Amino acid sequence: MSRQQDQQAIALAAMCQAASLVDQIATRGMVPQNSYETCLRSIFVTNPRNTEEIYGGERDLPYNLSLGLKCLSDLVEKRRGEQNRNQINYVLSMLTLQMKLAANDQMMDTLGKRIEQIRQQARYFAGQDQEGDPLDHPEVFTHSSIVANIASLYQETISTFSFRINVGGDPRHLQNAENAAKIRALLLAGIRAAMLWRQVGGRRWHLFFFKHRIRPSLARLQAHD
Repeated sequence: MSRQQDQQAIALAAMCQAASLVDQIATRGMVPQNSYETCLRSIFVTNPRNTEEIYGGERDLPYNLSLGLKCLSDLVEKRRGEQNRNQINYVLSMLTLQMKLAANDQMMDTLGKRIEQIRQQARYFAGQDQEGDPLDHPEVFTHSSIVANIASLYQETISTFSFRINVGGDPRHLQNAENAAKIRALLLAGIRAAMLWRQVGGRRWHLFFFKHRIRPSLARLQAHD
């Protein structure tokens, strides 16, 4: 079971990282670049060989998901604060939206097609020909045009559900159009991680018992940090 639990820990850490970045943008207007790149790049890893590949591979995962792993560790060890409460709410909302998305085949199909179109666009910003892979250049996914397209995709799909994620923070940051686009893009990355959580056997009721289950996995993943 340890391998499955490791995969579930990675998915939860990725959700926590996306949630933490949303909170940071909403309250401070800025985020660490590598953590941001990792989240947005993950949206476009649609055919991974393993779970670690979604977040840059086994070697780089402890660094790429360091923020999410720390946030998850804080939750496990009950180091809570206002930020933790916000992040928990965002993660639970991501799981709810993922369930609604999974039940909507047409929306899933639209997302798949549009994600591929945006990935093709990213080749231009990576300066590559048609044979190149923008996944090798995660910074291209944080280009303002790419982020705007991801945000538009979120608005046209996920935002049409009656259930919405309410993001709280400083109105000065939330009313900034570029920040709003980043938040929507990160929410889509979080929902992508929630989808991974389901794919590797995660269930909502697991969250009530996840602290005991996930401690060994967190120790293994953070040991390489």
